[in-house]
Amino acid sequence: MSRLFALAAALILAGCAGSSLKDPVGPDKVVYHLNSGLEQASDGLRNIRNHLEVNPKAQIVVVAHALGVDYLMKGAKDRNGNPYDVAVEQLVLQGVRFDVCEITLRNRKMTREQFIPEAIFVPSGVAEIARLQQREGYAYLRP
Repeated sequence: MSRLFALAAALILAGCAGSSLKDPVGPDKVVYHLNSGLEQASDGLRNIRNHLEVNPKAQIVVVAHALGVDYLMKGAKDRNGNPYDVAVEQLVLQGVRFDVCEITLRNRKMTREQFIPEAIFVPSGVAEIARLQQREGYAYLRP
């Protein structure tokens, strides 16, 4: 009986794997949530590049709030000294949108002028994530 169960499980797994590999390119809609600072931003940008490598048709919105907005500030660099604005510019050219929470700006006494031109400002980061998920069917990812 256990041999029959193992065979059935293997067939089911093979069927699932096969179906997911048929066409990874499609109109995926994904919101990436960044709120933990520069290390999370580096991870998130890498994940987004990987995502677009296998699915260049994906619609991706990055929503940043709290410490997650720091990588979008003018002059921000990763731990290796690479400027974030270059990576963001490249992703914008691939259709990625970068949203910044205005509540964070108010709470941290920041201004729009401190951010790179690719940043788009939304009233609330968490409300924008909820809107994208509930009303527009975006999947949620948090690196």
